[in-house]
Amino acid sequence: MSYSLLDSGDEQKLEKFGPYTLIRPCAQAIWKPKKSWDKVKVDAVFSREKENKWKMMNKLPPSWIIELQGVKFKIAPTDFGHLGVFPEHSMLWAWMQEKIKTRQTPNILNLFAYSGGATLSCAQAGAKVCHLDASKGMVTWARENAELNKLQSAPIRWIVEDVLKFLQREQKRNVKYDGIILDPPSFGRGNKGEIFKIEKDIHPLLHACKSLLSNDPLFLVLTSHTPGFTPLAMDHLLSQCLHKGKVETGEMVISSAESFALPSGSFAKWEP
Repeated sequence: MSYSLLDSGDEQKLEKFGPYTLIRPCAQAIWKPKKSWDKVKVDAVFSREKENKWKMMNKLPPSWIIELQGVKFKIAPTDFGHLGVFPEHSMLWAWMQEKIKTRQTPNILNLFAYSGGATLSCAQAGAKVCHLDASKGMVTWARENAELNKLQSAPIRWIVEDVLKFLQREQKRNVKYDGIILDPPSFGRGNKGEIFKIEKDIHPLLHACKSLLSNDPLFLVLTSHTPGFTPLAMDHLLSQCLHKGKVETGEMVISSAESFALPSGSFAKWEP
């Protein structure tokens, strides 16, 4: 069972997660839907009007399993409308896997790693991965996904920590990584209440990552859903921080066989 974007418009998206069809808010979908949704069997709708709330048309299980780009995920509706996967990130996994397969067990760092999609994709390609997120619950969820993918014994370090504090400690230990992936939020809190604001913290974050890259690195990948972090802005960020090498940028997109492709943030890929 997989994921598919069925349609979008009127600031909503119609998605199918395995056997269940859901409607969720989508501010960037400012066009009109391509088809009428009246006759679509929708299982649940998430709304942010007045309060964050799921409206169930049909009873959903507490969780279920889907597969996306070769990675299995536990899907579960949350109070924020998230389900445990951001499908747009999967468009970057094959590129990272190609780089990883050119090296014997490269060391990869995945920051703000959420439910582990990139972590598990990199591990499948033969990487040793350090998976870090400030949320203990999300790290637990990612470990469950590792078990679903039979990667519970893979060389993955599971870390619950504030990102900047962790990077500072890795600098002192002189730990190096061949590839770094980061998907910083617009705003977040560390596990001890530390405040993260992307506009203020993106520069120290990138420079700390630069200091942890090995002498022969494979890549650094930056993704963002923050307004203003356009592909051009992210090109400037990486080019200014990393100087040498090649930067490729673009929109993260969720393709649809039946409707418009859905823009879902920006990415920047750096390679030496």
